[in-house]
This record gives sequence, structure tokens and C-alpha cells, in this order.
Amino acid sequence: MSHILAISSWVAHGHVGLSAIAPVLQALGHTVTQLPTTLLSNHPGFEHAEGNATPVGTLRSIIAALEANGWLETVDTVLTGYLPSAAHVDVAIDLIERLPTARPRLVIDPVLGDHPKGLYIPREAADALRNDLVAKADIITPNLFELSWLTGRDTTTLHETSEAARYLCSLGRLEEVIVTSPPFSGGSTGLLSVTASDVVAFETTAASQDELVPHGVGDAFSALISAKLPTGQALGCLQALIHSSLGAQHLRIAETAKVWTTASSISSATV
Repeated sequence: MSHILAISSWVAHGHVGLSAIAPVLQALGHTVTQLPTTLLSNHPGFEHAEGNATPVGTLRSIIAALEANGWLETVDTVLTGYLPSAAHVDVAIDLIERLPTARPRLVIDPVLGDHPKGLYIPREAADALRNDLVAKADIITPNLFELSWLTGRDTTTLHETSEAARYLCSLGRLEEVIVTSPPFSGGSTGLLSVTASDVVAFETTAASQDELVPHGVGDAFSALISAKLPTGQALGCLQALIHSSLGAQHLRIAETAKVWTTASSISSATV
């Protein structure tokens, strides 16, 4: 099993950010070290929410203590999620570069924004993520908005999305771009897995508009990929978790672990 260091947001109640990532990984048997970039009561989409970004100095002190205790020596995978400022991006980069592992695997969930709201984070943070962090990744899991923003390319059609992801693959050491919710037709959703040589589609049926899907799905998916599950298997687990959580306020990660951890893989088709 892996030792995964995850740096993202944290909530006291519910399952988003680290509060989704950690239980998913732990249910699969992995060791998780958590670095919270924010401390919040809950997802800000609820009526009441309180909390703030974690001061960068505090994060650096936590990292120094972890290092002094020898707890960074066995980290083999780093997962980055919500980074609320350019300074937090710098913390993530410094952390990756100081890990004693010769080449830790880096999975980036580029939490930038979505349609129709646009960027969720300050432009300076988004620029730092695009210009300084993305090229260090092995795998990146953008949604359509994030892929378009990172590449400056349109992602309206499946062909445009594939070409934008191929362009991203040409940067740095990226091995795979996994695009979430690509522009499939006919009410389908799923993933588009793009490498330097292949474009592979994984299609599933989208939830209907009256079926409430709890927050945190993207965080759970990035955790499944960080756990080194094949893309189709990761999507199968995610779909089982989503269907087991429909109508609930929060993902039912622990309550339905026996269901989603043993879910079947989703089949694929080459595009």
C-alpha cells in the first residue's frame, strides 16, 4: 500500500477536500498524511459556513515538524487539491521538492473553477498553479473549464477536448490527463483519459437533474486515482459511491464502503 500526502481544503462536517480524500484512501488501505490549506466548518454552499485559509507560516511549520519526525520519508505519492493563494501553491512546490523520495508521484486536481461561475480562486493562485505546478505532475484531473483555462483552448467538442488534453500532455512530465465530465452526447458523462499516444473514453449514465449529488465527488475521484486504481476501476468505484449517496447531504463514504470499494470497472472505448 502507498503513503499518500494530500494537501487541500478541510471541513469539520461533510466530505469535501481532505475530508473526502482521506476516508476514501483509508478505506482502500492506504496511509494518508493531511495538510489542510483551509479550515472550514463545512462546504461553503450551505447556508452557514465559517473558517479561513490556513496561514502559510503554519503550514510550513507543520511540514517542518513532519519532516523532523521522519514522517515524510516514506511518502511515495503527493495529491494537491484546493490551493487558495499563490503562496499556498509555493508551499506545495517546496514540499514536493524537499521530499526524500527520489521522484514522488504527483497527482494534481487543479481546483480552479467550473462553468458557469469561472475561477473559484484568485487569478494569481491560478496563474501560479498553471505556470509553476502543473509541469511537475504525473497525472492531472481537470474538468472542462479547468482544461480550457490551463491550455487556453476550447473544449466544446470531444475533439477539441482531446486536442487540449494532448497539448497539456506535451508539457513537463505528464503521463496522463483525465478529463472529468467531458462533452459526451446523449446524457452520458464519465471520463476522457488522454496520454501522448491514446485517447480513451469511459462513459456512464449521468444522474438526472432531480437527483441530488453531494459535494466532494471530484475530491473522491482524485483520491481514487492517487490510490493507483486503473482509470476505469476508479470511475466504477466513484459511480457506486455517487449512486449510494444520491439524495444525501454528503457523500456516504464510510457507510457504503463495502459497495463502492468492490465496484466493477467501467468499460472503455478508444476515441
